[in-house]
Amino acid sequence: MSRVDPEKLLRRSVSSLEPYTPIIPFEVLSEMLERRSDEIIKLDANENLYGPAPGVYAALSEIRFPHIYPDPENRALRTALGDYTGIPSDNIFAGAGADELIDLTMRLFLDPGDKIIDCPPTFGMYNFDASINGAETISVPRRDDFSLDITAIETAAHEHAPKLLFLASPNNPDGSQLPEDDLRRLLELQLMVVLDEAYIEFAGREHSRIDWALQYSNLLVIRTFSKWAGLAGLRVGYGVFPSELMPQLWKTKQPYNVNVAATAAALVSLQEREQQLEIVARIVRERSRMEQLLAEITFLCPYPSRANFVLCRVTGRSARELQRTLQGEGILVRHFDKPRLRDHIRISVGMSEHTDVLISALTRLELN
Repeated sequence: MSRVDPEKLLRRSVSSLEPYTPIIPFEVLSEMLERRSDEIIKLDANENLYGPAPGVYAALSEIRFPHIYPDPENRALRTALGDYTGIPSDNIFAGAGADELIDLTMRLFLDPGDKIIDCPPTFGMYNFDASINGAETISVPRRDDFSLDITAIETAAHEHAPKLLFLASPNNPDGSQLPEDDLRRLLELQLMVVLDEAYIEFAGREHSRIDWALQYSNLLVIRTFSKWAGLAGLRVGYGVFPSELMPQLWKTKQPYNVNVAATAAALVSLQEREQQLEIVARIVRERSRMEQLLAEITFLCPYPSRANFVLCRVTGRSARELQRTLQGEGILVRHFDKPRLRDHIRISVGMSEHTDVLISALTRLELN
């Protein structure tokens, strides 16, 4: 019988790693809450509750070669993305969700002990992936209004010599957008800037800076199909990288990283994008209505958002208990057990009927 203790052989960065807390799967939630899935209003993960373009279902059922490995260079998808973004396909790199692009970027640049800059509160995968890669995260907290402290970022960059700076615009969890002048200023730093535009369709594609990746050699822009296209369950994303980095990316990726189902769904989403972008417009209109209604709840203070969610500060009661009370009624919202956010909940924008049920529940709590 082997006496090897595998835990003693673990990488130190893994054994000390704080696990990322993902959202519980729908079917597990249904069992936990003892409710049918159609009785649950899921507003906790910024998913597109309208789902994918109609043609996606047909495309998935008609996949001809699921037994054959997919194209390792994702040529058809990158060509279609070039048409969607106006970026040469040679500068586009597809991945299994934006998460893979974040991890690949770190693998590309970080040796153990290297540093990144993170600006919390923001997407937790930046710090998580840095830890997995044995890197150190230098945190430069956002201001009270969630705007970036540009001077503090510049100071941290000069003092710690990080290789990467991660910025989300719109930012998760508050939905704020990065001003153009701030981005230009940060691109003057001696590091790589990774701009995460996962929610850009909800802010308006005219506010994207994806084309800047062709102008600045230290800018990478990452996007996803999870939000606007309703493909969160299929895991497909993409990034735009400077030309000189593309050969290095091809060397570091897994050979068949985007599966045939995800590719088929993404291609149809791009083909039917006008219909899908109309759904995005509908979500944006509902976001505005939901913000106004949430502002009328006396114990909630919503922040203005350019994404498909609204962050609210909870006053006069426990945000954790509010999240649990709503969950008991089959309404799922996100509570963050982190500094700066323990008195906050984040609510995804669903359909108008979802907002109505949510506001009705909040109004009843207000009266009790």
